[in-house]
Amino acid sequence: MAIGLSKVAEPYAEALFNSAKDNIKSLQETKSDMEIVVKFLGNSSDLKKFLGNPLIARTLKKNAIKDILGNLISANTLNFLLLLVDRNRINFLESIVQKFFELYYKEKSIAIVRITSAISLSDEQESRLVENLCTIIGVKTVQLARRVDEKLIGGFTIEYGSTMIDRSIRGQFRKISVLLGLKRFEYE
Repeated sequence: MAIGLSKVAEPYAEALFNSAKDNIKSLQETKSDMEIVVKFLGNSSDLKKFLGNPLIARTLKKNAIKDILGNLISANTLNFLLLLVDRNRINFLESIVQKFFELYYKEKSIAIVRITSAISLSDEQESRLVENLCTIIGVKTVQLARRVDEKLIGGFTIEYGSTMIDRSIRGQFRKISVLLGLKRFEYE
């Protein structure tokens, strides 16, 4: 997240998180609401453009939010979105939601780990990986975001926060090529 976005998004995400945190049910409900909002934004670039357009009147944006999301999310979350429109911050919604999720996962001791493997991992492999990652990272739960990339040739990469673990054959070839002073890795 860019520094400018973070400075705007963080206080709003924290306000939403703290207001929902007072009640565990409300916190879970708000998280579910934010997942719905993310789906709508992800599935409609037109909606994102509409909400982010400074030339469109606030009342039109608020009516669109009410019409689209009003029956799908809680009144508290809806009011929060309308507040963002009133304060001309709705165009930061994706960053606010991302920061909200970070706060939620930290509160619940959940780590989101991206794993990219050359082939799909078996259930047993994933289970062992999750168990080991919980211990290494020091969290109660690890949720895997899986991806298959045949270009890795074999093995896997793991990304957690700013940490990257490369246990792929492609990565090992890259390290060897650097050690040998080769300018370009030939398997890319």
